Amino acid sequence: ADMVVKKGKPRKGKKAVDPYLKKEWYTVRAPRMFSAAGRNAGWTLVNRTAGTKLSSDSLRHRVFTYSVADLNKDEDQAHMLVRLQVEDIQGSNVLTNFHGMSFTTDKLRSMVRKWQSLIEASTDVKTTDGYVLRVKALAFTKRQLDQVRKNCYAKNTQVKQIRALMREVIKRHMGEVSLERVVEKLRVGTVGADIQRRCQLVYPLKNCLIEKVKVLRKPKRDVARLMKMHDLTHEFDPID
Repeated sequence: ADMVVKKGKPRKGKKAVDPYLKKEWYTVRAPRMFSAAGRNAGWTLVNRTAGTKLSSDSLRHRVFTYSVADLNKDEDQAHMLVRLQVEDIQGSNVLTNFHGMSFTTDKLRSMVRKWQSLIEASTDVKTTDGYVLRVKALAFTKRQLDQVRKNCYAKNTQVKQIRALMREVIKRHMGEVSLERVVEKLRVGTVGADIQRRCQLVYPLKNCLIEKVKVLRKPKRDVARLMKMHDLTHEFDPID
């Protein structure tokens, strides 16, 4: 017997809608300590305002990660990553502030070698403008020119002395200046160079650096201070 196929009404499915039609772009602006390439660090997407939910609400406290090489147009700083957190929204522009800095994984792995000691030290410091930072430093021992031994391991007592000196240098360099000055020292490598110099008498070191900085606590929100960090007045400057 022939099969009888019943023809029903065509099902009405949901119409395909491009999700990007419901979104809008915001310009991310980096603070002036990362402004060698200009004020604009990039763009970000956010859902448009719908009902009582504002588009700017989902941007609050959002964190962006950028390469310092991209922000400053300097390939020598490609191994450094900076985290910027949203603190204010002005029109379609997002004002960010420093939230942390770290080294790329491949850079750290390239420095690890056999027959040497890796010394780590971390401490908390408070800047003059009220930011509490957790700073982690790294250092590697190195062979002396006339050394016969294959390895250059430091003794436990030497490691403790070096670690104490590292914390002392970090507190002196970062606990007595503003956040903006701290970021400048991180970019230049001032702290690592001073650690290497101070620890030279305990044990020769190489590749002394600040591996990671994390912002633990920030001062009370101050729009005027944020505007100053972006070289802006209260009347928002137009984008360059």
